Amino acid sequence: MKITVADVEHVARLARLELTPGEKELFAGQMDAIFGYVEQLKELKTDGIVPTSHAVPMENAFRDDIVQPSIGPEKALANAPERSGTFFAVPKVIE
Repeated sequence: MKITVADVEHVARLARLELTPGEKELFAGQMDAIFGYVEQLKELKTDGIVPTSHAVPMENAFRDDIVQPSIGPEKALANAPERSGTFFAVPKVIE
């Protein structure tokens, strides 16, 4: 898979990133190398290998869910720079 500068521009636009022409060229080469390596990995025979997320056996370290009282809106918003009623007020980011 050949990654082009147009591909990098598309991803940058989706991520709302401004890239210089040099960065676009650099990232196109880097992304192409990464995808080339992934293509090499796809050639490996993995039949009979059990999928795992850890190299060593692990037990679930999660605790049981226990209902506890919340801290309430006043404490939660005590250090908020701006608030709107019982909510955090944030700048609009979608136009």
